[in-house]
Amino acid sequence: MQPWPIAQMLILLALANGTPVFAKKILDGRFSRPIDGGLRFFDGRPLFGSSKTIRGALLAILMTTAGAPLIGLDWKIGVLVGILAMIGDLLSSFIKRRLGMASSSQASGLDQFPECLLPVLACRGALALTLLDILAIVLLFFVGEVLLSRLLFRFGLRDRPY
Repeated sequence: MQPWPIAQMLILLALANGTPVFAKKILDGRFSRPIDGGLRFFDGRPLFGSSKTIRGALLAILMTTAGAPLIGLDWKIGVLVGILAMIGDLLSSFIKRRLGMASSSQASGLDQFPECLLPVLACRGALALTLLDILAIVLLFFVGEVLLSRLLFRFGLRDRPY
């Protein structure tokens, strides 16, 4: 296992997934427009839901782009991680809406794996990640997000814990 590339990926994933949470608290409703524009899918349910905003996605991508050089990675890796983490998050939301789950509802595993696994798989070559590294990142991200979510909830930064 390679501790530094694992840490680098976890830092970028934390930036991508934490930025929208902090932006929501700092900016409140300002600049908050749903990515799906209120569109509904064939089943009559929202495409992604109101909690997936353009503001959150753009800021997540900007933060991972800016953060990557600070931890020794090319800014392009930051862009890739940010975009794919947000695509993974949207995929999770899309699936949860199809299952009839409310926006911001909890679905352990589904809430973490796509937004972690997509960027990690895309960066595996650039960071020379092994299968063991990938498994470690996914496991640490899952456990870390659950624990950190509860901590952020206690400090009033998250609406509900996961």
